[in-house]
Amino acid sequence: MCIGTPMRVVSADGLSARCADAAGRVAAIDLSLVPEAAPGDHVLVFQGAARRLMDAEEARLVAAALEGVAALMAGTADAAAIDAAFADLAAREPALPPHLAAAFAAGRKEA
Repeated sequence: MCIGTPMRVVSADGLSARCADAAGRVAAIDLSLVPEAAPGDHVLVFQGAARRLMDAEEARLVAAALEGVAALMAGTADAAAIDAAFADLAAREPALPPHLAAAFAAGRKEA
């Protein structure tokens, strides 16, 4: 499984940056795909490269979800911790993507 990690740009020099994750770990990150990233911005990082800009709230939600997954994998998460890690999902009814919602409304069953 491939997982992107939210990081905050600490400093930038051309297409290279030093970025920190939610735990404070700092890494050198390639900004070739998001050259507009500046110190203070949040970026989604995958395999050492920033893939896109994120707002602070989205970065916080993704970091919380990743912490929740790590707790589940370690066997240390309880129901309250899981609800907290996925707070944006736990309190709402799931929604189908538009193409599946249209098919469902039309009475078709996808195989």
